[in-house]
Amino acid sequence: MPELPEVETTRRGIEPWLVGRRIDKLVVREPRLRWRVPRGLPQRVRGARIRSVGRRAKYLLIGTDAGTLILHLGMSGSLRILDAASPPLAHDHVDLVLDSGKCLRFNDPRRFGCLLFTDREPARHKLLAGLAVEPLSEDFTGAALWRRARGKRVSIKAFVMDSRTVAGVGNIYASEALFRAGIRPGLAAGRVSRARMDALVAAIRAVLTEAIGVGGTSLRDYVDPAGMQGYFRRRLFVYERAGKPCRRCGAAIRQFTQGARSTYWCPRCQR
Repeated sequence: MPELPEVETTRRGIEPWLVGRRIDKLVVREPRLRWRVPRGLPQRVRGARIRSVGRRAKYLLIGTDAGTLILHLGMSGSLRILDAASPPLAHDHVDLVLDSGKCLRFNDPRRFGCLLFTDREPARHKLLAGLAVEPLSEDFTGAALWRRARGKRVSIKAFVMDSRTVAGVGNIYASEALFRAGIRPGLAAGRVSRARMDALVAAIRAVLTEAIGVGGTSLRDYVDPAGMQGYFRRRLFVYERAGKPCRRCGAAIRQFTQGARSTYWCPRCQR
């Protein structure tokens, strides 16, 4: 599933092509995504000028004169900037056709992504209203994370992946950040000291920033708007490395299932 770095890489890739352009039309070939594309949406946005391309957690927010398009890539979705006349391929479900002759094309083989719309403040939309602080913002601190964790028995990995704790930290980057911070992923959140929370926040910031810098992580389906894969996979220390030697200490990386997701960790480096 594309995580925050992949979504931010996508945002940065499409923003120069979209901002200031007028929407000629919205072509919906398959409306049955995770939630059905709203009926009448092509009429709502036709002729609107695009004013901004933002991100909240793993959601892309395309702000227009008519309102805001809310787009999620789901498990296998990707966006490409193409000539509007380019013939669609299988799973090319939506085209946002621009007055430049280009289009933003949404491909989603599994159809777990979504394209929704609001004419209100996006932060008040039901998908966004409950999201916590952004992990790259100044408000995300070890002190705040430590206070929120007091008394929590949930594992520290599940805790930081909860969007009510921090918005947008997914499975890959939670595993990698916990390794960098030296924290065992199954440890109860309430047992993590203030100092180790400081280290974890620094590790989350670092791993997300580095991943954004190299275009995210391509494990299976993800490509950026130019069709390029992300290269952070080459820097993974634990994720999908079960049985392989730890790059730091040489111990075999272990794997277990945690909350229906695979967790990877080093039994020597993480305590």
